[in-house]
Amino acid sequence: MSELLSERRGHVGVVTFNRPVRRNALTPAMLFGLHDVLEKWAKSGEVRAVVFTGAGEKAFSSGFDIGSIPTDPDPDLSRRLREENPLDVGLQSVKRYPFPTIAMLGGHCFGAALNLAICCDLRVGADDIAVGMPPARLGIVYPADGIAQFASVLGMARAREVFFTGRTYRGEEAREIGLVGRLVPRADLEATTFSLAEQIASNAPLALRGMKRVLDLVESAGPLSDDARSEAQELVTEAIQSKDAREGQKAFLEKRTPRFTGH
Repeated sequence: MSELLSERRGHVGVVTFNRPVRRNALTPAMLFGLHDVLEKWAKSGEVRAVVFTGAGEKAFSSGFDIGSIPTDPDPDLSRRLREENPLDVGLQSVKRYPFPTIAMLGGHCFGAALNLAICCDLRVGADDIAVGMPPARLGIVYPADGIAQFASVLGMARAREVFFTGRTYRGEEAREIGLVGRLVPRADLEATTFSLAEQIASNAPLALRGMKRVLDLVESAGPLSDDARSEAQELVTEAIQSKDAREGQKAFLEKRTPRFTGH
């Protein structure tokens, strides 16, 4: 079965991350597939609200599955991996979708998957969810564009807390800090989310498209300068090549507290 499922319910599109055994961790193929689905729906203009969800009840998605990067991909995937960063492609496709998007968080949501949810216009979660951004605990500097997206949604002070602590926010804590907009009992999650999506999709498409664009323009503080972007990328590269990054990932897999040295 496909690891990325998509369907239309009238004017509502549904995208499901379908790797429940791997807690719906995102692969390059899934992210490129996500881009392709959203591009097709955007061109048609018929999908006026999109709901993103994860298969099963345990996880929306545990984040990007680094181990899933293929060593011998098929020619088409190999070409796309040479030309594009799959995570950037997937996240930007969600952020730039011309109609409203909703993340339906029915379980754990971490790392790049939480970034994807933040790229959505709205987030509805079950009241027992757990979410967080663990890069600091893994010895990694998160990319500048992703941090900017969190700062835009949460505000700078709350974004600093989320990234500096690397902690997991559960239930009401996640709503209070702004990582999710609405919490409902798990039994009501699907009905609540799709009722919201259908209400949105029933509105005038030109108004929806226009207001989303205006809201994005109002939200934007402008792109980073070339110098700032270059500096940010150097920090990302330095951290990911460090001994601390290797120690953080090893400790995570071994379920122990990492021993960071600052190198």
